[in-house]
Amino acid sequence: MSIANNIKSTLPERDTAKEFFKTMEERFRSADKSLAGTLMVELTTMKFDGTRGMYEHILEMSNLVDKLKALGMNVDESLLVRFILNSLPLQYGPFQIHYNTIKDKWNVNELASMLVEEETRLNNKDIIQFTL
Repeated sequence: MSIANNIKSTLPERDTAKEFFKTMEERFRSADKSLAGTLMVELTTMKFDGTRGMYEHILEMSNLVDKLKALGMNVDESLLVRFILNSLPLQYGPFQIHYNTIKDKWNVNELASMLVEEETRLNNKDIIQFTL
């Protein structure tokens, strides 16, 4: 079995396998930091635009948190809830105000259920206004 030349040229030349793997580990650690930064930016700037459903939006944000966790960066569930709320457009303003005024804190599943209901309500409201 041989390694393609374009891959072989990127591999470090070391005297021992131990040195080789140590060098490779350092490269991947650096790549992990970069990936974690990219994922964190994506998570904190993501916006719900209605092109996909609310559930898919929340699932995508949860998947980003899972990827960050795999890289050693834990995102607390209450922080994810806040990121999700911050990703909502203006028409969800009353929903956000309601959440901020209640004493209970919702977990991601509870928030997802409530937001899917709110999405349905807002979509039905638009349909009713359109038909009038």
